[in-house]
Amino acid sequence: MTGASRDGIVEAPGARDGSQEDLAIRVSGLTTRFGPKVIHEDLDFEVRRGEVMGLVGGSGSGKSVLMRTIVGLNRQSAGTVEVLGRDVDRLNDAEHQQLRSRWGVLFQDGALFSSLTVLQNVAVPLRAHYRLSPRLLRELSEVKIALSGLPADAAHKRPSELSGGMRKRAGLARALALDPELLFLDEPTAGLDPVGASEFDQLIADLQRALDLTVVMVTHDLDSLYAVCDRVSVLIDKRVKVGRIAELEQDPHPWIQEYFLGPRGRAAAATRERREA
Repeated sequence: MTGASRDGIVEAPGARDGSQEDLAIRVSGLTTRFGPKVIHEDLDFEVRRGEVMGLVGGSGSGKSVLMRTIVGLNRQSAGTVEVLGRDVDRLNDAEHQQLRSRWGVLFQDGALFSSLTVLQNVAVPLRAHYRLSPRLLRELSEVKIALSGLPADAAHKRPSELSGGMRKRAGLARALALDPELLFLDEPTAGLDPVGASEFDQLIADLQRALDLTVVMVTHDLDSLYAVCDRVSVLIDKRVKVGRIAELEQDPHPWIQEYFLGPRGRAAAATRERREA
């Protein structure tokens, strides 16, 4: 793992050295606070184009807050956020709208409109960004639903008629509606049984390869990290430590040691080894 070390925090490569590496996301010097509580302080975070980046940390470390700040749902107190080469704080409304069309977000609870069918939910971003005939709108929505692994008849059901796993897939279909380059996933396997979580991990891996996506995945699921992620960023002490899992396992920080080398971490590593055998 390369990168400078500052106060024991290992920086993402190029975070402060002006590297021209092709980045999908560059967060520099980020401070986020809610009232007197500081969530992130002088935090740097980078995601390379085409990689799957896991984002982990203890309860209250600000994983989802960081994701929501990157997509513009929270405003940072200091620092810069660049997404797909654009400084989001320097964009006008039209430019923001265009940039938002280049990413998709799957929130933890799916965030589906309860009064709409799955097909209507998937059509919402398409209606917002394009003028399409009803037939084309339906056909495009059906393609995204199929990509998510849902059966065709799910298109005409409302969220209350779906299982938790199917609602996740419906939310994913909507996140893919605009053919995004960048996909944000907030706890995508939370609440799923082990089989359902494994199937969802495989779906994300397959979609990432097929669609050449850059993925940022907020998760606490170690099995997902081993199955899907190229690198992992650990939010710790209001900043980020980043690397491959094997590299992070060498970090002496107590939380990181317990997370990756504790009983659950060892079980996830063993599961991964069995799959690769």
